[in-house]
Amino acid sequence: MALELKVDALSASYGAVRALEGVSISVREGEAVALLGTNGNGKSTLMKCLTGLVTPRAGSITLTIDGTAHNLIGKGPQEIVELGVAMVAEGRRLFPRLTVEENLFLGAYRPAARASLAKNLEFCYATFPVLKERRRQLAGSMSGGQQQMVAIARALMSAPRLLLVDEPSVGLSPLLVSQTIEKIGELNRKHGMTVLMAEQNFHQTVKIAHRGYVLVHGEIAFESRDVAELENNEVVKNLYLGAS
Repeated sequence: MALELKVDALSASYGAVRALEGVSISVREGEAVALLGTNGNGKSTLMKCLTGLVTPRAGSITLTIDGTAHNLIGKGPQEIVELGVAMVAEGRRLFPRLTVEENLFLGAYRPAARASLAKNLEFCYATFPVLKERRRQLAGSMSGGQQQMVAIARALMSAPRLLLVDEPSVGLSPLLVSQTIEKIGELNRKHGMTVLMAEQNFHQTVKIAHRGYVLVHGEIAFESRDVAELENNEVVKNLYLGAS
């Protein structure tokens, strides 16, 4: 297997506040894996641990690439990006006074991405044609949905092997949520991109995921082998489907 992310017994805290406890997940090459959970249950903390923004207090994170295992704990965000991991952050985190294209160029700072900058830029514009039309527009003047496109495209500019997406539905209308998540699914289906997506919109997420995990109070409450198991699980029904 050319790529695999393995998280084992991961725990993390903010001071005395426990955010994650004993979390174990895996993502294999070519998968779209959902990390489900309502607000405040640890999804974003896990994503920050994976990208070096939060240091866990226990557990391990291993990224295996082409037979070489890399321990991500203790590595900084830049080192993790260099390994081919990119994250689309919650809230988009664009530079509002820079143009669309300038924001995209900032995603291509790692040497492997700079070497194929033109190719990656063309891929982003083919994926999101409206961005090519608006490449000179200031990112801060765009709609929420268009800004989310820029955020995803900026991550793609780093030529990632693993794409992490944190809460892409935040601040978007239901129609734009559907379109955004469908586009993430397209990156997986058509281009083989490995995706781990943290999201609380269950109904849209299961349209693109192969399988998933449910986080409740910082712990994995359920792990599914496929989408059918997610839809039929009692934890999921109680959290998302209105079961009594």
